[in-house]
Amino acid sequence: MNFSGVLASIGGLVKGLTGLALTLIPLALVVDILQPGTTNIVDGLSSLVTAFTGEGLVGLVMLILVMAIVD
Repeated sequence: MNFSGVLASIGGLVKGLTGLALTLIPLALVVDILQPGTTNIVDGLSSLVTAFTGEGLVGLVMLILVMAIVD
């Protein structure tokens, strides 16, 4: 296996884990709505958005860039 094969394997693994996380986040959100305080995902997401938007326009641009990369 060459170096590009190793990088492709690592990239595939990271992409798979990211896809799994993006699938579990809405599930955790639904669980938190049905049973408040179970996963605390709402608090975590709100603090993440607050951290980005607390920096003003630069933070807002960074939040948009992160959302574009994740999507």
